[in-house]
Amino acid sequence: MKKLIFSFVISLIIPLTGFAQFKDALFTYGGFVLPYQISFPEDYDETKRYPLILFLHGAGERGIDNEKQLTHGKDFLLTNTQSKYPAIVIAPQCPEMNFWSTVKSNTGFSKRTFDFSDTENISVPMKALIALVNDMLSSGYIDTKQVYVGGLSMGGMGTFEILWRMPNTFAAAFPICGGGNTEKAKSYAKNTALWIFHGTDDVVVPVQCSLDMYNELKKDGCNVKYTEYPGVNHNSWDNVFQEKDLFPWLFSIKK
Repeated sequence: MKKLIFSFVISLIIPLTGFAQFKDALFTYGGFVLPYQISFPEDYDETKRYPLILFLHGAGERGIDNEKQLTHGKDFLLTNTQSKYPAIVIAPQCPEMNFWSTVKSNTGFSKRTFDFSDTENISVPMKALIALVNDMLSSGYIDTKQVYVGGLSMGGMGTFEILWRMPNTFAAAFPICGGGNTEKAKSYAKNTALWIFHGTDDVVVPVQCSLDMYNELKKDGCNVKYTEYPGVNHNSWDNVFQEKDLFPWLFSIKK
């Protein structure tokens, strides 16, 4: 049934509205409704399979309006995926008071720390997200050798988590100002290439969170790159969306 719903969404969008913008969609999993936005490339051909990009927003864009999740990155994604790097893009929205990843935040006198050690539990949005990705992969519209994920802040953390929860799925990933469980890095280190980004002066998510992941992934034999922006605070995604080499790098990686 889920596959039929996705097919219906595609057939509805194509004749009516073209591909210039993202379109509203909903995914239901176990009674939980996950809103998401979806875009298709120009000259979309139902007989072809396309790369899939999963984009995860940060904590400030949570809600149920199915709009805020594209506050950051919308133009960057559309500009690149419409024609130069044709791809289907999905951008889900996590509800308020929820998180993509299972993480505890601790605010001390000097700095903020994050604990990603709880691997037994999984957030409801992450469960739904995994089900949505699997549904997309089984739809027949996706090139399963070119499945990518990236996100910022909370979405960067979600990126690291979905990699170890789906270790054989993603060809490449681009977590921005995030962090993750270093002990789980080995499970996907040799399956997924990563380009990690962070600002040196980030006061929301310490740059050490990304550095720890980079060092662990490198030790585990991962094809991993790391870019640190000097003097940049939490909004390092603004710099990332100016990276002209990101999409060429991303699409050069196939499983």
